[in-house]
Amino acid sequence: MSAPTETPAADGVPAVAPAGPRCPSHRPIRRLLVANRGEIAVRVIRAAHELGIETVAVYSEADRKALHVRMATFARCIGPAPSKDSYLRADVVLAVAKETGADAVHPGYGFLSENAGFAQQVIDAGLIWVGPPPFSIQAMGSKTESRARMAAAGVPVVPGTVEPLRSLEEAITVAAEVGYPVMLKAAAGGGGKGMRRVMSADALPEAWRAARGEALSSFADDAVYIEKLILEPRHVEVQVLADAHGNAVHLFERDCSVQRRNQKVIEETPCPVLSAETRSAMTAVAIAATRAVAYEGVGTCEFLYGADGSFYFLEMNTRLQVEHPITELVTGFDLVQAQLRVAMGEPLWITQNDLQQVGHAIELRIYAEDPANNWAPSPGPVPSYREPTGPWVRVDGAVYAGSEVPIYYDPMVAKLAVWGVDREAALQRADRALREYRVRGIQTSIPFFRAILLDPDFRSGRYSTAFLDPERMSRLIEAMPPAQPEVAAIVGAIAAYDRDLARAAAPQARAAGRDPWKWSLR
Repeated sequence: MSAPTETPAADGVPAVAPAGPRCPSHRPIRRLLVANRGEIAVRVIRAAHELGIETVAVYSEADRKALHVRMATFARCIGPAPSKDSYLRADVVLAVAKETGADAVHPGYGFLSENAGFAQQVIDAGLIWVGPPPFSIQAMGSKTESRARMAAAGVPVVPGTVEPLRSLEEAITVAAEVGYPVMLKAAAGGGGKGMRRVMSADALPEAWRAARGEALSSFADDAVYIEKLILEPRHVEVQVLADAHGNAVHLFERDCSVQRRNQKVIEETPCPVLSAETRSAMTAVAIAATRAVAYEGVGTCEFLYGADGSFYFLEMNTRLQVEHPITELVTGFDLVQAQLRVAMGEPLWITQNDLQQVGHAIELRIYAEDPANNWAPSPGPVPSYREPTGPWVRVDGAVYAGSEVPIYYDPMVAKLAVWGVDREAALQRADRALREYRVRGIQTSIPFFRAILLDPDFRSGRYSTAFLDPERMSRLIEAMPPAQPEVAAIVGAIAAYDRDLARAAAPQARAAGRDPWKWSLR
């Protein structure tokens, strides 16, 4: 790359895209270090092996027996169980890369995946970074900076502030200008942290304090900004792919509106209510956003889609998304292999006209949580485990019989993705797959998903981000089928047998002046 046009930031990341050609020399990856764990590490390892690339797994002491460790060509322990002592230790990860002779690093998602400083360290160490350039990560990592860049590029953004708010007084003034309801958001945030809905001016002071406090504890940064709150919107995102030669394509959209506490739990593609015209406009905006930050690799532009057909840019995720499998199912395109090929300097081998969206796909995030117990985490050993199979059923997971779900990390067990020729077929297949899924030893969200699939509003496709409100959550939890249907059947059979036995013993017991139930147990 040529020299940056501006002085690098304090962490060594260029403040803007380097001037001139951005094409790296074509350099093959022979050994890839996967700086992650769980199902995404397994997914990346599989993609690399299919390309003939050796892999290096890193693992904490809690993950010594994890599936990604067993699958990789090489594996190294990088520290104790807590993430801060292992998976977030950039220095240790880089030391392992050097020790094992890795020539590239794939960060997966989460952990160090959107850390521009770490990406720059990988590049400075002479390794290939399988992800967007550090300056792209930095530009889109701050929600306020990304809003400013998108507004400058003509991308529609939700009305609100571009810079972080400096005081409560400024927040009061801006909220009055934008108009209630509004949303306070952490500038450095994600995952629903540091977000507060504000329905009226009276509620703003308390929401301001709460949002800043949560932002500080979650991201070590209490900066917040304000947006107009779009009531009951849909959360729609567009998958993009760009190379270092100036080429970019989109791989259509995903609807991620079914969320619990601002975190996605179900995704589907295509969006059930998006018109062809809106899809065309939204994907064009996503490509414009991609070009505005000189993006390379796989990324996702997220939008709010209003009931009136309007849509607004929210943010860009500069990494692989959790929900990427459903895009792969409807396009037949391997996004992880695409990341690796772009990182090796290949120009895009497809054009927009080559990509088609066929059928319908749905993803359900299976978590080790107990919905009936206020979603309490349910870590622990998994003595028995059976994934659903059959046509067009895909499970991205890292759990196996005899493994354990640790308490230290995200409680995801697996991602169940299904494809159907249309939405109804996909829904039917998802229900069948959930009924086949067996996980012993821990509680999971499987029964909750079965209840959602029967909900008439979800089946109609006309839902919003407000779908899982408290009232509906209570109804769905009450409607959950037994987590272990065969156990329920056995219990029911025993109960029926006891009833029949008691009835048969009743005449004799009455004649003897005894309790029929006690008599039946003789």
